[in-house]
Amino acid sequence: MAKTDLQLAVQYTYELCGKYGSKGYALKNINKNGSPTREFARFAYLKYMLFLADSNNIINEAEVNFICDCLNMETSVQYLKRFLNENKISQKSVCDTLAQLLDFFTDIDILYGDPSGSISLLFIETINSVGIMLTVMDGSADAFQTTAIAQIMVKLHSQRAANLMHWQSPLKNRAAHVPKDFCIKANSQDNTLTANKKEDVKAEITEEIPETLDELMEQLHSLTGLKRVKEELDTLINLIKVKKLREERGLPNLSLSLHMVFSGNPGTGKTTVARLLSKIYSKLGILRKGHLVETDRSDLVSGYVGQTAIKTEKIIKAAMGGVLFIDEAYTLTASAGSNDFGMEAVNTLLKEMEDHRDDFIVIVAGYPDEMEQFLESNPGLNSRFRTKILFEDYSPPELMDIFKNMCKNYALTPTKEAELSVLKFFQKRCEENNENFANARDVRNFVDSAISNQANRIAKIIGDISDDILTSLELSDVENIILN
Repeated sequence: MAKTDLQLAVQYTYELCGKYGSKGYALKNINKNGSPTREFARFAYLKYMLFLADSNNIINEAEVNFICDCLNMETSVQYLKRFLNENKISQKSVCDTLAQLLDFFTDIDILYGDPSGSISLLFIETINSVGIMLTVMDGSADAFQTTAIAQIMVKLHSQRAANLMHWQSPLKNRAAHVPKDFCIKANSQDNTLTANKKEDVKAEITEEIPETLDELMEQLHSLTGLKRVKEELDTLINLIKVKKLREERGLPNLSLSLHMVFSGNPGTGKTTVARLLSKIYSKLGILRKGHLVETDRSDLVSGYVGQTAIKTEKIIKAAMGGVLFIDEAYTLTASAGSNDFGMEAVNTLLKEMEDHRDDFIVIVAGYPDEMEQFLESNPGLNSRFRTKILFEDYSPPELMDIFKNMCKNYALTPTKEAELSVLKFFQKRCEENNENFANARDVRNFVDSAISNQANRIAKIIGDISDDILTSLELSDVENIILN
């Protein structure tokens, strides 16, 4: 990424912070200036860049100029040194600060239902490019700097993947701290981007979810594997379309229950499909909002009499107009008969499903055998959840496809030898049928381990480190990886 493009990318992340901060979707920052989230972004970038620049205990003029140009600010070496001394900058503190900002950008992805996480990925790529370019300002990148960048990238990519996998309520008020005296004068030139420059970096996202029904269906069918799941959902969606046509023409209404059971082992795509389905239902006119609220036993059940119903009703209220996704739903009834309030949550849920049958859809998920026991624990459950979809484990070739897609997202290219080794690993993993096997989650953990191995390998390189080295996964990076 050229220096000018890099400046534009950084400025674009500022604009996102300002835009969503002004709408109330912001980090809850104690520094009450005009745009706290935007200021926190500037603070995070500066910590990161100074940490790398100061690795040799000298901040040279070229590095100061790069920082000022990149962050569009005016400052002095004296201020930067004071900033370093007062903030006790370490790799961990830098990583923690960047991780807080990453949460914000991931929340924007979640808010707009972007399964690829394009905004958060742009932020990580910008951080990576800023670091690489800064390290060569003094003529070459040393092993400490390249290792630090690689380790920070591993942490951010891992956190981003976890955030997108475990979809929570978007744009929470995340606590973030900026020193009270953190104030660097911006250049007199307006630090916002022109419309043309925005297009050079990334198209502006709109307030509406941009996907059409066809685009959402394409996303569903582009998911790796899940052949039977896709077929069953296609049939269900076709039934919904026919039902809507009959209603429009005044024909007798078809009885169609849209509450569903997703049964399958961990990492088989249940949550991902539920997210897509919530938006598909919205486009079909079945749901007025089309959002998804993901929850589990801990959010629904209390340890005190009468409190479980209150907690459950609160979650259900948040899901009105959308989909309520209850993961590991069988835990609600696993202790039935003891002093457990899980059944109270189930009874509350069944009542609300009846009272608001047209205003929200419930999807319960969990292991196949346990979900059968869950449905048999209460006569009302089987009648409410008539659609049951099995998510089968991924095959080794499908796991390889997931591996390649994750590598692509991280701008990593495995060698042929590395790919063959990974395929053999997942063939053995599937044959062993280990109880800890977690399908796509195993792939994510494997990729994280491979990236760590790559970072350790790169740290030993003396001299210039090319982009090819940074983006290549070699056989040694993927060998001898152990997953629980």
